[in-house]
Amino acid sequence: MTMLRALARPVERCLGCRSDGGALLWQSDLCQHAGGDYSIAVVQANSSLEDQSQVFTSASATYVGVYDGHGGPEASRFVNMHLFPFMHRFSREEGGLSEDVIKRAFKATEEEFCHMVERSLPMKPQMATVGSCCLVGAISDGTLYVANLGDSRAVLGRKVSGEKTKRVVAERLSTDHNVAVEEVRKEVKALNPDDSHIVVYTHGVWRIKGIIQVSRSIGDVYLKKPEFYRGPIFQQRGLGSPAPLRKPALTAEPSVLVRKIRPQDLFLIFASDGLWEQLSDEAAVEIVLKNPRAGIARRLVKAALEEAARKREMRYEDMAEIERGIRRHFHDDISVIVVYLDHPRPGTKKKLRNGGVNSPPNIHSLRS
Repeated sequence: MTMLRALARPVERCLGCRSDGGALLWQSDLCQHAGGDYSIAVVQANSSLEDQSQVFTSASATYVGVYDGHGGPEASRFVNMHLFPFMHRFSREEGGLSEDVIKRAFKATEEEFCHMVERSLPMKPQMATVGSCCLVGAISDGTLYVANLGDSRAVLGRKVSGEKTKRVVAERLSTDHNVAVEEVRKEVKALNPDDSHIVVYTHGVWRIKGIIQVSRSIGDVYLKKPEFYRGPIFQQRGLGSPAPLRKPALTAEPSVLVRKIRPQDLFLIFASDGLWEQLSDEAAVEIVLKNPRAGIARRLVKAALEEAARKREMRYEDMAEIERGIRRHFHDDISVIVVYLDHPRPGTKKKLRNGGVNSPPNIHSLRS
């Protein structure tokens, strides 16, 4: 637990800055996990980096987290510090990782954040308006777990078995909880049958109560606990929702996928919505497939930035010179973690750089 509590360090101390990506892009070319290699990159667009990411590796397991904050960085930073320790604690209590362990960790993180918001409400009522999407991947005993709140996304690059051409397809493993998706709008409306204005189309975008696009998150307490914005402190600061709530509009219940890792599974891409706003699942998988492993996460980030620049009819080099804060008008924070799934022959073991089974875990944490 102590080791996991030490996760968070400033991103510039964890990763090397690349001059060709500007001062706001950091990356780690290639590191090792129990079943292969992984690469990380992040580029900042907001005034404060709202994306937080982390990778935890041991000789037997790999954990990946991407936390896309909104309204401020506080919620994603909180998740970065608390979610993995809860997973570690509950997996020890239950004798291993499971869907139940992951859901318990999400629930505990949400409850702890809500308690913190309640304590800070008199001095910092704005804390009730910050939230974070959460994407977690875990590989343990040959099983892959993917859990998600919001619209960060996990995509698998997989060989199509039985084909001589060795075609690789993109398989989305996570569920987007964004009301831009019709099924998600129907789900939100079904949970709020007495509220005809629970989902509103405004300024060309579907939003819950005209405010937020994601239907599941950690935080966003004022859209989950109506009593928060009814209180005098919250209303006095002008932070209340303009549309009254009859019941919680958002949830913190993750979608969880559990599946065995198969020989045709080649690599995983975990990324915040900033990447998927610019690149399709198929385009991202194609980039990973056709390029060297070293620096592959940075290559995906660069491809997304090039696409954002193209949409604005400007050069990538000019985009890279735009300062944080102003950069948000062109693209969002982008975090990318690429995890390669190598399949060693039976009886062989991959050695990690940080040692054997009794060595401390290797922790890679991206935090502003």
